[in-house]
Amino acid sequence: MLAVIVAAAAWGAVTGWCAQAALYRLSVPVGDPWQSTCPAGHRLPSGARTWLLPVCPAGGHHYGDRRSVGVVCAAAAAICGVLASATGARPELVAWLLLAPPALVLGLIDARVHRLLDRLTLPLAAAVLLLLAAASLLPDSAGSLPTAALGCVVLGAVFSVMFFISPRAMGFGDVKLGLFIGATLGWYGWSTLLYGVLVGHILAAGYGIVLIARGKATAKTPIALGPPLLLGALLALAAGAAAVH
Repeated sequence: MLAVIVAAAAWGAVTGWCAQAALYRLSVPVGDPWQSTCPAGHRLPSGARTWLLPVCPAGGHHYGDRRSVGVVCAAAAAICGVLASATGARPELVAWLLLAPPALVLGLIDARVHRLLDRLTLPLAAAVLLLLAAASLLPDSAGSLPTAALGCVVLGAVFSVMFFISPRAMGFGDVKLGLFIGATLGWYGWSTLLYGVLVGHILAAGYGIVLIARGKATAKTPIALGPPLLLGALLALAAGAAAVH
């Protein structure tokens, strides 16, 4: 079991290191094109290499400073290690480890520029269902694919209603993120899904209160919901996985 946790944490650290290019290139305000040059001004060539290496292929310049790179790597390693510890060597762990790095990138981009990208939210929702469908065919899987599919639909519908009631409180990007969160948490049942959504909103409310208390926001200031929703989902997922471990 220790070997599984160590391997998962190592996977997280490596993928966190590789995520620097995506974080740099995709962290742009709504309506702006993706970054096409590195921090030193070199034109980035097309191809997967420019998205998977944390340095510019043209000039060798890093996309982030050592501190930010270290924080992302440590966060990814911790997330993957926690998921491995809670899930154990069950088939769905592969899904969690494959989805955790892009979910972390999505949350960090939202924290930076208040943007949940369609190119990440929608593929994540599709990928989690496909990966869990594969996991459900293997022995020792501990979740329910039908509940995951229903969770995707139900949470997407609930978030859609919340968006239409108050677009200032919840953006349409959060609705699409709800598809991914609903499918992920639904795998372990409705109680896990409910717990994750409640914790996510509590974290968001707490963060908003802290900002208001420090004079950095008002009651009308938009707050990025992606990070607290994803953190709440992580906590609920770990608790749900541990409960059936």
